[in-house]
Amino acid sequence: MTAELVRGQNHPLDRTRVEIRVAAGGPVVAGVTLGDEQGRLSGVEAVAHPGAPRRTGIEVPRQAAAEHRIAVDLDALSAAVHRVSVLLALPTGIGGLTAFGAAAAPSVTVTGLDGTGIARYTITGLGAESAVVAVELYRRQGTWKVRAVGQGYADGLPAMLRDQGLPQAAELAAEIEEAVGRGQARAVPAPAPLAAGRSERPGAGPAAPPAQDRPSPAPATAADGPAPSGTGTGAGAGSAAGPGPGSGSGAGAKAAAGAKAGDLPPAPADGGPIDYRHPRRRSTPAPAAPAPSATRPAGTPPSAAGPTAPDGSPLPVAGDAAGWSMDERLYNQVWGMFEDLARSVAAYRSAADFAESRLEQELDRALADPRHRLGTAGEDARATARDKHATLVTQARAALDRDLAQLMAESEVVEPALPPAFARWDNPVWQGYHVPAERPMALRLGDLHLPEVLDLRIPMLVRLPLERGLWIDSGPDSYAHGGPGPERDIGRRELPGALTDGPPDESELRRLAMESAVAIAARLLAIHPAGDFAVQVIDPAGAAAPALAPLVESGALPAFPLPGAQGVTAVLEELTRRVELVQMAVRHRAADALPADLDTAEQLLIVHDFPHGFDDRALTRLRYLADEGPAVGVHLMLVADRAQSREYGPVLDPLWRSLLRITPVPDAHLADPWVGHAWTYEPPLAPKGSQVVRQVLGRLAEARKAS
Repeated sequence: MTAELVRGQNHPLDRTRVEIRVAAGGPVVAGVTLGDEQGRLSGVEAVAHPGAPRRTGIEVPRQAAAEHRIAVDLDALSAAVHRVSVLLALPTGIGGLTAFGAAAAPSVTVTGLDGTGIARYTITGLGAESAVVAVELYRRQGTWKVRAVGQGYADGLPAMLRDQGLPQAAELAAEIEEAVGRGQARAVPAPAPLAAGRSERPGAGPAAPPAQDRPSPAPATAADGPAPSGTGTGAGAGSAAGPGPGSGSGAGAKAAAGAKAGDLPPAPADGGPIDYRHPRRRSTPAPAAPAPSATRPAGTPPSAAGPTAPDGSPLPVAGDAAGWSMDERLYNQVWGMFEDLARSVAAYRSAADFAESRLEQELDRALADPRHRLGTAGEDARATARDKHATLVTQARAALDRDLAQLMAESEVVEPALPPAFARWDNPVWQGYHVPAERPMALRLGDLHLPEVLDLRIPMLVRLPLERGLWIDSGPDSYAHGGPGPERDIGRRELPGALTDGPPDESELRRLAMESAVAIAARLLAIHPAGDFAVQVIDPAGAAAPALAPLVESGALPAFPLPGAQGVTAVLEELTRRVELVQMAVRHRAADALPADLDTAEQLLIVHDFPHGFDDRALTRLRYLADEGPAVGVHLMLVADRAQSREYGPVLDPLWRSLLRITPVPDAHLADPWVGHAWTYEPPLAPKGSQVVRQVLGRLAEARKAS
């Protein structure tokens, strides 16, 4: 499956001949630079561009276009080349864009020669920049990896080349512009949107973080911690590393006011409502009073234009997004819903902030004149200011309610259509569950919502395989950031297994944390083919037995974990050996040489009550698994109270920063890198009293015996 990267994240390349595919919202110039270990260029001969499209091992397009394919043969490169950087720049003089922020975020996908996706990076957060280093392929210890860079330059191509140490940057930039100008007639404009009901190419879907981690509509940054670099979604949101999170109000204001071109479409000329939808989504919110021609051409029967409401407005359709498969279309549609909700709420918050600031200014002016401080004139001025404030807020709320109504309608259609990997445990799809024959593209880690609309839950999807580990926070602080009282109360009533009178105590939080870990593990087992995924557990104190019972009873876990230091050492030694052997097999392309007793299934290691039972040697091995394991199919999930690990000092800080923190109770600690909202996360627990997890694991056990 294609890995969704965020800024700073890297991903290993399992082949040396690759193709780099670029999709942008308008014509762009694509180029490649070949740098040394520090990324410095030896001269103009180290740059492949439209005027010199072929260098040893590299071939780039000759013209500006909305889509590009760049061929790369890493084996053909000189031994002095350690970095292959992909550059994107906006051409001048052909009537195109002048800043990347004026169009949809460009995306770069690294694929095999057969089109198999390896890694994808959507370059979000661009504004006035007209040139950007998108990704780089770099050599490390004899192997190649791809890193999402996303470094933009407002001064354009010359500044970007100069930053890579090229003395002739200005001259080469002029040569590139001249070559692009010569091919102006061949420039390809951005592709027009396809008609509703038709599939677009996968690269034309909604821009996504991730989760890391893109959230997967997964938020990418923990609001209560620093953003680690070089880790995986997209939460990545993927990733806490990703495109840097904006400050809540500032990013929201820009999104609402259109300060960042391309985040929002321009206001319509007739003064109608601004459209805050994701620019690449096909489903449209119903207008208040649509004209017949707004829904379909005159004379076209309703059936030809898709399902419509009684007023003629289009109805939401599950899978109405780009993608080759239904799962991919649903994944992109959920992403679109996430970004639509973020835009609409950002617009509302910005409008409310503007109304509040305007009220303060008008009240200050009314009080500035001593003659108006008393008497009817002053009262009238203050009343007028308050009326204007109320009108602005009412209008903003009406616009938000209109968008929310459309999203609620879409959610009601999409949620029942989700496959098991994306569905809640109470979805009827689990009643007809069958063990899949193929691996899924993403996993649902829980739900997300915002305080403005508590009833709308957006699935938190992260791409598979997991690019970073998970940390389920079992400490009291996991409840301390749960947001306003009413929102927290609603989340607590709807959360299966949670308490309804007062905050959970420490023992209850630990129980819920381990139940969350088992629920995620059970889902990972259920959505993979039988035998393709396995779970191992470290539980030094033996306190997790009640939560682990479904895994043990179904045979997914052969036995309850061995307690004490002996159990810790045995599991870590086994997984460390697996990682080292698979790494060597991948590096030398010798998969057939792996020992017969080595379990090649992907592994999830659950560590309960960490760091209890860990000595310095065990900690070193655990950090090694967290860093190197995901690339070879070993994933880490800690169930831990962060405060209890303080005794180890800063030695564990890199480990915590590399993990995606989630909570066993609703908590507003996840921030998306797009507009900076603090999203409330809810864990993926099964309904209270439900046996769905045990039933699914039982069917999986039957399939495992039959295979």
